[in-house]
Amino acid sequence: MVQATPHTLPFRPALAHMRSQRIVEVAKVTASHPGAISLCFGETDLPTATVVREAAEQAMREGRTTYADRRGVAPLRAAIQEYHHRTHGLDIDLDRISATSSGMTSIMIALQCLVEPGDNVVVVAPVWPNIVIAIEALGAEVRFVQLDAEDERWSLDLGGVDASCDERTRAIFVASPGNPTGWTMTSDEQRELLDLARRRNTWVISDEVYNRLVYDGSFAAPSFLEVARDDDAVFVVQSFSKTWAMTGWRLGWLVHPAALAHQVGNLSAINSTGSATFVQHAGVAAIRQGEPFVDELLGRCLHGRNMVADALGRIARVSAPSVPASFYAFFRVEGVEDDLAYAKELVARAGVGLAPGSAFGPGNEGWFRICFAQDPQRLATALDRLVTAI
Repeated sequence: MVQATPHTLPFRPALAHMRSQRIVEVAKVTASHPGAISLCFGETDLPTATVVREAAEQAMREGRTTYADRRGVAPLRAAIQEYHHRTHGLDIDLDRISATSSGMTSIMIALQCLVEPGDNVVVVAPVWPNIVIAIEALGAEVRFVQLDAEDERWSLDLGGVDASCDERTRAIFVASPGNPTGWTMTSDEQRELLDLARRRNTWVISDEVYNRLVYDGSFAAPSFLEVARDDDAVFVVQSFSKTWAMTGWRLGWLVHPAALAHQVGNLSAINSTGSATFVQHAGVAAIRQGEPFVDELLGRCLHGRNMVADALGRIARVSAPSVPASFYAFFRVEGVEDDLAYAKELVARAGVGLAPGSAFGPGNEGWFRICFAQDPQRLATALDRLVTAI
């Protein structure tokens, strides 16, 4: 018998030490625990609106199952153009709008436009872990700039962003409203960051997927599109996943300078060939007929936000900054150092799955994210369990 000799498969060094998906680790433990309530992932338990599902069915009946334009079907791009006018009073040229197969695909396309191995991207953190993995997968360095949590609110030191930039900085990534914090930039802060990026000759990638889930009475959170010129070095990322509860549909869009329309279209084609054509037509229905659903989701999130704030406020060892937007609370438990182990322990002891803070970048150990876009009774049960366990 010939004995096989061990060998190493050749693949890119940048992938050799890929970060683990700590949220997925906890989710797997939660799924294997009977009766556990998972609040790990960023999605509501509301099903997608009936009008959206019916639009997809109708599109399939009409045979809209072939390839679509690599930058999205014309009705969807027109609807997105209308949406930006409705939310922020903007007239975005169609050449600047590209539909993609998800918000994450939009982020990946933006990074592929900009980043070479050895470059760096300054990332405002805490931040969704897939952003970090995407940057590092391209062979670039992530430079974290941590938000400050003082006086029960989050804030960004722009001086820290500036100090993190150098001649190899290709972009500043910022999510506003943020995941997991809900931190939201003001228009003045966006202007200041954009001025910094211009001075540093670098790009801004702005993830704005939670911009409709705001709790100050605004129709939408401020957008970089309001303060940037048409030809500014700015990408704005959007998604159907959060606002319209379409996480499994895989549909998003990217607003970019018109000069990059060809490149964005080609990158969309090689990444995923775009979203399914019938899904894109469902996206048109979401934008044009989905406002009642958005109102329902926002009401559920507001109620959940208040429930979580009340419950966490009763736990002496918990610090929980206020949540101005998104559908998460991000809180610290005093005395916890290994938050991944503690999150798994909470599943066993309390039957509740939370996302560990260390998943969102260094410096977040001992923090946890809870998604409160849930049925009130389900959320109340989970919170009762957490209060007892913590």
